[in-house]
Amino acid sequence: MVRDKVKLLGIWQSPFTLRVKLALSLKGVEYEYVEDDILNKSPMLLQYNPVYKKVPVLVHNGKPIVESLMIMEYVDEIWKDHPLLPEDPFEKARYRFWAKFVDDKVK
Repeated sequence: MVRDKVKLLGIWQSPFTLRVKLALSLKGVEYEYVEDDILNKSPMLLQYNPVYKKVPVLVHNGKPIVESLMIMEYVDEIWKDHPLLPEDPFEKARYRFWAKFVDDKVK
């Protein structure tokens, strides 16, 4: 079995990076963490997130996923053990509502 290559680009003070780190830890996913500089964005960040040019960015087997909520949903779908989201569609929608609410207040 080929081992997944997982890299997370982030900055230590970002609650959005912390959210993804927590999700990866809960899932037991091994990853390489790459600290970026918000004032001097790395070529890697600009390559993997050329639209928004911000962290976090999860790179899974060379493919980038951006935006922390989308990353969390991706992580939950790829690594099925220990689900992050509830199975019930109503409860899942409530989770997404509150996650977006928090995002809108933190920005």
